[in-house]
Amino acid sequence: MVLKSQDILVLLKLVTQRDESWTYNNLAAALDLSPSQVHGAVRRAIKSGLASEQGDRVRVNIRNLEEFLLHALRYVSVPERGPKSRGMATLTSAPPFAAMFIDDKEPIVWPDPSGDARGESLEPIHKSAPAAARRDPDLYELLVISDALRAGRARERQAAAQELKKRLRAYG
Repeated sequence: MVLKSQDILVLLKLVTQRDESWTYNNLAAALDLSPSQVHGAVRRAIKSGLASEQGDRVRVNIRNLEEFLLHALRYVSVPERGPKSRGMATLTSAPPFAAMFIDDKEPIVWPDPSGDARGESLEPIHKSAPAAARRDPDLYELLVISDALRAGRARERQAAAQELKKRLRAYG
């Protein structure tokens, strides 16, 4: 069994759901995935120990997810930078890091034709991440933190690790 990039997206969305009930169809619509993709992602998350079934509910194992994101994400979801593009801001150009890091470089963006920024492109964790992030500000910030962990410089990764721990504990 191998985790896929969509599994990370689904897990982060489940974190933002907290204990609210959800269905595979609702989650799929929110993430621009098919219900079968979401179902497969949840099954892989359970099998890998990143989530668990508790009765009829699936809960994210916050400690395991934190360990995975901090230590494995950058090797599983290798950051690919590209040319300048229109897109949605990420890394130090987006919340929660935009206020922390004053950078005079051009922004880093996920390529997205409906984005409002222009800068060096960085492939998102999954191709549907920008659309999902536009609909859910909490998910957007978790995806930005994840980008800092996988593609940031040492200072950015350190700040992302602290922010991730704080948010996962608050969600958990």
